[in-house]
Amino acid sequence: MSKVRVLVGTRKGAFILTSNEKRKRWSVSGPHFAGWELYHLKGSPVDPNRIYASQSSGWFGQIMQRSDDGGQTWTAVSNKFDYVGDPGTHQWFDGSQRPWAFKRVWRVEPSLTEADTVYAGIEDAALFKSVDAGQTWQELPGLRAVKGHLWQPGAGGMCLHTIVQDPLNPQRMFVAISAAGAFRTDDGGATWRPINIGLNSGNELPDAAAEVGHCVHNIALHPTRPDVLFMQKHWDVMRSDNAGDTWHEVSGNLPSDFGFPIAVHAHEPETVYVVPIKSDSEHFPPEGKLRVYRSRAGGNEWEALTDGLPQKDCYVNVLRSAMTVDKLDPCGIYFGTTGGQVYASSNAGDKWSAIVRDLPPVLSVEVQLLP
Repeated sequence: MSKVRVLVGTRKGAFILTSNEKRKRWSVSGPHFAGWELYHLKGSPVDPNRIYASQSSGWFGQIMQRSDDGGQTWTAVSNKFDYVGDPGTHQWFDGSQRPWAFKRVWRVEPSLTEADTVYAGIEDAALFKSVDAGQTWQELPGLRAVKGHLWQPGAGGMCLHTIVQDPLNPQRMFVAISAAGAFRTDDGGATWRPINIGLNSGNELPDAAAEVGHCVHNIALHPTRPDVLFMQKHWDVMRSDNAGDTWHEVSGNLPSDFGFPIAVHAHEPETVYVVPIKSDSEHFPPEGKLRVYRSRAGGNEWEALTDGLPQKDCYVNVLRSAMTVDKLDPCGIYFGTTGGQVYASSNAGDKWSAIVRDLPPVLSVEVQLLP
């Protein structure tokens, strides 16, 4: 019988939730690194015992952690992230210029095929790679070469927050930067191109058709169809059928098309999940009702999933890395809130339950399946 491990990063530590494949009863381990911000934890798809964690503090800076025994013990690995060459400056749209500066690791993404390879997305936006399980890191500077001096920060900073690998092509990868846009490499990270055609940012940019500068919140794909991408943008839910070359809106009948997370069902490539919030100034669910929306048609037509979720006086948010799916059948869906709840559905969203409550605000939720 398989085991399920849910990795939860919060404002004040990390928590590890475990269950069997029925996903009915959960045990809780933590807090690990109590009092620290854990921006992201993710387990290796190659080695089920390995977990990476991004640990940070305003007082003590950034520390990268690695566990090789499923989170029982941890080792601090290198936190040295040096930009290649002179990173220069980036320009805000008010005309001011600021020097590049390292602040934190927003995303850790273990390789799909190589046990000791892992990527890190950092703020200010850059992509780093380690081939020795985090002991040393090298920047992939070709990304910043794509008009990096014009990138600007989103409300949360100028962060590389999303890294998506193509399961069918190890040379292809997608990243998203707030607020620079989405980018793709087809040669293992040596060179990159912006993939933002169709992302109409309206008054958010001086030029609505700008090649970079779009505020992308998240990107997801199904492993069997990596050319089909789904995006939650600052406003709008978008879809691409050509690996990001062009995008079109699929917000359809959503009550709001503003939000942060987006996920794709593990076995149904056209089934997509989002969690709308009211607006970019009111970060809570419309009408105070916490609803996950599911489309079984790849967008446009959405249904509210409410069974087990609070439908009155609920004013939490769900952040960009705080929703994920498992690969069991039926597919499990998980998300965490800024109110400290982690909700799970073991039947693709039809019914939800809080598997843990009263945690610090949840920053990320990831899942591992164990033999």
